[in-house]
Amino acid sequence: MDPTPPNAGGPQPVRPQVVPEYVIAAQPRRSGGFGRFLVFLVVLGLLGSLALNVLLGGASLIGLSNYESEPRVREEFFSHQRNATDKVAILSIEGVILSGEGFFKSQIDHALKDAKDGHLKAVVLRVNSPGGTISGSDYMLHHLRELAHEAHLPIVVSMGGVAASGGYYVSMCVGNAPETIFAEPSTWTGSIGVIIPHYNLADLMKNWGIQEDSIASGPLKEMGSFSHKISEKELKVFEGLVSDGFTRFKNVIKQGRPKFQKDPAALDKLATGQVYTADQAVANGLVDKIGFIEEAVDRAIASAGLDKNNVKVVKYKAEHRLADLLFGSESRFRGPANLAALWEMATPQACYLYTSLPLLLGTAK
Repeated sequence: MDPTPPNAGGPQPVRPQVVPEYVIAAQPRRSGGFGRFLVFLVVLGLLGSLALNVLLGGASLIGLSNYESEPRVREEFFSHQRNATDKVAILSIEGVILSGEGFFKSQIDHALKDAKDGHLKAVVLRVNSPGGTISGSDYMLHHLRELAHEAHLPIVVSMGGVAASGGYYVSMCVGNAPETIFAEPSTWTGSIGVIIPHYNLADLMKNWGIQEDSIASGPLKEMGSFSHKISEKELKVFEGLVSDGFTRFKNVIKQGRPKFQKDPAALDKLATGQVYTADQAVANGLVDKIGFIEEAVDRAIASAGLDKNNVKVVKYKAEHRLADLLFGSESRFRGPANLAALWEMATPQACYLYTSLPLLLGTAK
């Protein structure tokens, strides 16, 4: 027999090689650097997301549990001498006035405490508002007058871009002191009057197949509803409410502008709801002088008999909170408060307000 195996001179068949398990285990694995990097990124992302959720959740809980509370007042240096002992404070009313409470009341309380401590000597009220509800505007006016009376502080008004209707109403806190209301050259003011915003959505509701089935105790309980046109009876009631609010507005102006006490007919001519420029307001006696906030500050210093070289002027600001840093200074985590504002929008209200829209979700700061 020929010992030479078949195909000895040709290609040999491939036979599978069995490698013991211990040999496989002993072989070094290829480096998975890119894979480990991806895993690291995923883990880092998960940890970051968890930390952010915890942070946001905590901030939300803080905001929601204290949605009615306002930030504390901090004093920001505005002008003159930083180390002076005598102080003039700038209080601000900005935006639409709803309740009048909130940060405005915090400013009043802070000013009263500072005055009782002997530091605060005068106040400049910065008004940049188209007005708002009658009750909110009157609330602000009341507490400003109370501050001036209790703390014996002179108040000077500095009007911003708009100080109309309720914004003009609160400016009457100066009483009959001379040269105490300043308007910037571009200010719009006046708009003396009352409005009850109302929109008749009956046809729209009909087109959409929406029916109003409210149950009321009397025919006037639903007065002012968006679901129907105002009836003659409702109209007379609303006109009476507007008339009472209008009379109160004019009486408040007479207390702050003595010239109209002697000549009420002159006020009647101006109280048409018209908005006036600064020049027109000065010419008609609604405003004392045209000037920026610096002029109002100088007048407050002079009214209090202070030395310009020994007075510090500060502006009241809201203290920063975690929610403000995360979501901006406009965020107040006011879910329930915003719901309340929606209810207010649906409630007929007499307003000292320069607008053609109903009250929405803004409040004066």
